[in-house]
Amino acid sequence: MMKIILAKEFESDTKNQMSKIFVDGFFQWLKFFTKDKTKLEKTFSHMFNLDNFYISVINDEIAGMAACSDGKTPSVILNKKEFKKNLGFFMGSFAYLRLRHEFEKKVYPFEINSGMGMVEFVATSQNYRGQGVATSIIKSIIELSNYKELVLEVADTNINAVKLYKKIGFCEFLRLKQKHSKISGVNYLIYMNYLKDKQ
Repeated sequence: MMKIILAKEFESDTKNQMSKIFVDGFFQWLKFFTKDKTKLEKTFSHMFNLDNFYISVINDEIAGMAACSDGKTPSVILNKKEFKKNLGFFMGSFAYLRLRHEFEKKVYPFEINSGMGMVEFVATSQNYRGQGVATSIIKSIIELSNYKELVLEVADTNINAVKLYKKIGFCEFLRLKQKHSKISGVNYLIYMNYLKDKQ
C-alpha cells in the first residue's frame, strides 16, 4: 500500500533514504564528482528542506520523492563543510560551488509568478521503479498544493519522464538548447506546465 505524505511527517532516517534515492536518480550527472555512491549519499544527506518535499512511502520506506516550491524558498540547502568532508577539499569545494549555483540559486528562463509552483528533484527508488510511484507523487502535488500552475524542467533525453509528465497533463511551453550536450548528454532542457483551471 502506497501513501503520499510530506517528508517532514516521515520519522525514520528520512534524509538518508532521500539521499540514496537522489544519488540513484541523478547519478548520470553526479558521478562527475565521484563514482562512489556511498560518498555521494553522505555528501547530500544533509541538504533536503523537508517542508518542500513530498514522498511516497511503501512498506515503511521511502519509494520516491519530489519537491514543490515557490521558486524562492530553496528545496535543498547545501553545506560546504559536508561537501569538503565527504569529497575532499578540492572536489568538495568545486562540487559545492557548482551545485549551489544550480540548486539554491537556480535561475529559470521565465518569470515565476505568484500562484506558480516549481516541481523539482523527482526521483524513484530503484526498488520501486515501474510501480507508478512518480505518477502518484506528481498527482498528489497537483491535488494538495495551492498553486494554480505547476512547472517542471526535464532533459529531452529523459524520454520516460517526458512521456510520464505528458500523460499526467503537463504541456511543453519552452525548449532550450544546451551548449555542452556532448558532455552532459542533454540536447535540450524542456519546460512543461500544468494549469489546474484548464484541466
